[in-house]
Amino acid sequence: MRRGTLRRGRGAEEGEPRDPLDPAQVSRVRAVLALGGVPASELPDGVQQVRLKLLERAADGREAPRDVSAWAAVVASNWAMDYHRARRRQERLGERLASLRAESHAVEESKVLSMAVAKGLDELTDTQRQVVVLRFYADLSVRGIAERLGVPEGTVKSRLHGAVRALRARLHEGEVV
Repeated sequence: MRRGTLRRGRGAEEGEPRDPLDPAQVSRVRAVLALGGVPASELPDGVQQVRLKLLERAADGREAPRDVSAWAAVVASNWAMDYHRARRRQERLGERLASLRAESHAVEESKVLSMAVAKGLDELTDTQRQVVVLRFYADLSVRGIAERLGVPEGTVKSRLHGAVRALRARLHEGEVV
């Protein structure tokens, strides 16, 4: 190939530029891409990118590389690295999107459950609601609740058991859990 311009190849129509890469160079580019881990289905795209770089170089008026084959191999190697970077970027993006979907789904489930529990609490008796709030929201022990309310521990346990059973039934009725 002459420096600075692309020649018309043998058998090419007048006015059509010849392929800037000869078959041996195309084979070398394909081999570099394959060794770089580019899947076989992507090899034609990689070869096209190398051709495009060479044509852009000629269109800008820059000199053709001294050794087109070596230059094409370097460009192919860089394209393979870029291919893998882009693929990893897409995978990370997909993972982030999946985690965001999972988080939003968990938040929605949590809101539904919270609303159902709040509605279930409204349906409890005052004494049951009182022990549930003190046990699960104020995080008091059964003994602490008994002391605060001035009732025996057995009574607190009985009220808690009845309240939890009623809440559980309410959540199962509404198919929340």
